[in-house]
Amino acid sequence: MAVVVCGLIEWQSWNVALILFVIAASTDWIDGWWARKFHQVTKLGRILDPFVDKVIICGAMIALAGAQGSPIAPWMATLVVARELLVTSLRGMVEGQGGDFSAKQLGKWKMVLQCAAVITALLYLRGAADVPFWLSTATQVCLWGAIALTVASGIEYILLVLRNSKSKTT
Repeated sequence: MAVVVCGLIEWQSWNVALILFVIAASTDWIDGWWARKFHQVTKLGRILDPFVDKVIICGAMIALAGAQGSPIAPWMATLVVARELLVTSLRGMVEGQGGDFSAKQLGKWKMVLQCAAVITALLYLRGAADVPFWLSTATQVCLWGAIALTVASGIEYILLVLRNSKSKTT
């Protein structure tokens, strides 16, 4: 669905892109909830779930950064992609050594705000000729909140890895 959403953004099909993005984000959340509730968490799922999260968020951010009049600047999409690549690398390193690199609360809230930022940006672009003040404000709040949590959660994961690697060497 991520590739379709990105194509729809490029073709400025804001409404369909919005609907498919909401479906993709919702099914990702439902899948995670289901796996935890019914004790169906698997190693493959622990790898694929964050991968799918990154594909949909990074793809949408990159596509939106390229859209004319978008509230998402290219540096914002680059920051999101860089954080996601870093955390994925750290996850691979830690779990490759037998450690646990489960998502932390800050990372989960980061994903919520990133999804909200994409949704509000799509709504913003949908009405680009006449964006109401509330939507412009909501878009900026979600976007800057997502950027702040992207940085903060990235730092949290870096510190976690540094603390764990330090305690193993002493």
